[in-house]
Amino acid sequence: MPDTSKAPSSVPVGVDTTRASIARVYDAFLGGKDNFEVDREVLRGVQAAAPQAQDLAWSNRNFLIRSCRFLAGQAGITQYLDCGSGLPTAENTHQVVQRIQPDAKVLYIDNDPVVLAHGRALLEENENTLFLAADIFEPEAVLKVVKEQDFLDFTQPIAVMQAGTLHHYIGSEGAQIMQQYVDAVVPGSYTVISHFFDPETPEHTAVAQKMEDKFIHSPMGSGRFRTRAELMEFFPGQELVAPGLVLCDDWWPDGPRVKPLNQVEECIVGAVGRKL
Repeated sequence: MPDTSKAPSSVPVGVDTTRASIARVYDAFLGGKDNFEVDREVLRGVQAAAPQAQDLAWSNRNFLIRSCRFLAGQAGITQYLDCGSGLPTAENTHQVVQRIQPDAKVLYIDNDPVVLAHGRALLEENENTLFLAADIFEPEAVLKVVKEQDFLDFTQPIAVMQAGTLHHYIGSEGAQIMQQYVDAVVPGSYTVISHFFDPETPEHTAVAQKMEDKFIHSPMGSGRFRTRAELMEFFPGQELVAPGLVLCDDWWPDGPRVKPLNQVEECIVGAVGRKL
């Protein structure tokens, strides 16, 4: 029987220009050039429901950067397993953490051949960064290929990054997926998750549901907006670093807010958990 927990976009599309790719759609949301018309179709569809839809990607990207700075600087983490790396853009995980911890090792996992080709070409001269091919929603397979490389030391803390990835898993086993990742790392390790969010308020839930409908019925076929209770299950056996699970833009912002968040920015959250 087909696996209904995975959206069409979870199957590697390579250079197939008739199918949307998570990585290329995300690139389109960020205003990049590594995308096709079918990917921009997804963007336009979500913008029809929420004109400021691109802010989902920017809130996610900026949260990733700030959480990486925290992990490398305050927490002193020198090993990173970045799940679903996407297409290389400015300020990727390795660029942020290696600026603070030059010897930090970053292992990117993705199953999109185009992503892997881009990433390997970009990082071929960076000995502390590695790209591997695997499906991030199959943690047993991911951990097997990662451990075979002997690139990360699993006897020392590792930061597991799931930034903007788990909302593309449309099944109900997201918590079990994260449990396997958390079980594989030692206490003192961290988990970073950002995810589309249903705020469960009349005003914002309506926007979240409209965007979810556009995502899921687009050529990409994924984009779940989960509730706080659902998302808290993604942090098994962990304590959340203050301020906890909050809007991405509210997780240690770089400065005071001079304008209110828009409806889209109210629909993506992030958190950093520490394994006890």
